[in-house]
Amino acid sequence: MTAADPMQEVRSGFVALVGRPNAGKSTLVNALVGSKVAIVSDKPQTTRHRLRAIVDTEDAQIVLVDTPGLHKPHDALGEELNRSALMALRDVDVVAMVVDLSAPVGGGDRWVGEHVAATDAKRVLVLTKADLPSDRPIEKRIADASALAPFDDVVVLSAKEGFNLEGFTAAVSALLPMGPRFFPREMTSDQPEEVVIAELIREKVLWHTRDEVPHSVGAVIDDLRYDEDNDTTTVHATIFVERDSQQGIVVGSGGSMIKRIGTEARKDLETLLGTKVYLDLAVRVKKDWRSDGAMIKRFGYGEGL
Repeated sequence: MTAADPMQEVRSGFVALVGRPNAGKSTLVNALVGSKVAIVSDKPQTTRHRLRAIVDTEDAQIVLVDTPGLHKPHDALGEELNRSALMALRDVDVVAMVVDLSAPVGGGDRWVGEHVAATDAKRVLVLTKADLPSDRPIEKRIADASALAPFDDVVVLSAKEGFNLEGFTAAVSALLPMGPRFFPREMTSDQPEEVVIAELIREKVLWHTRDEVPHSVGAVIDDLRYDEDNDTTTVHATIFVERDSQQGIVVGSGGSMIKRIGTEARKDLETLLGTKVYLDLAVRVKKDWRSDGAMIKRFGYGEGL
């Protein structure tokens, strides 16, 4: 058999990335895959979908399951995101607990560690953001994090700087069983196109808004059409918020903010789709949608539709 043979057995399996919000899971996924498959921001609950991304090498295929950050929920959305993250611990070969090396280990990390310790899967401690400064010796930081659960391996890396990504791949691959590849070698994610587009739009809102607005934003694709003659994709999408005041912030004075969001999102969408993009955005108010189970399912958050 050759390396190109789809039936060749390699190290293959599923790896759940779990951790507190903003631990760096999505940034790590993008760095490992080598392209943008997960949105990133400095806002909690940036990741709302249980994303699967594929890292393929000559002798391994690692299916990364990126999960929402585990946190103390304050509404139905938070409870659904936690449920999705914890469900990801089931039926995976490896659980990679991602901990921010630049921050002290806290109660939230210990709570996540308890769930990681209870799994039957192999466990890898992934210490991210090694490039950021800290006033505590690195040996102490590693020891504190290593005490959170019994781990089969420990990897220190910086996804932002591309430091020791190969260390993660090697550590995880060694713990995976032999078997066939689950996905085509050129595939990087199994996310539906509509979900990826909606998330890229939401990402731009997260980048440009503050306070409660980012938590209250959801996006759905109303219509998606490709015109082969003009090589143009037309996207009609709706951004939902919970308050009239939030709608005003997202729209901006004279429509300035929504225009900025649309311009930035369109650039990413043209890269994603490989076509020209016409993007039409609307902003609507759906009061307290984060407590509405039907709306949460409509957005496909947590376990999705």
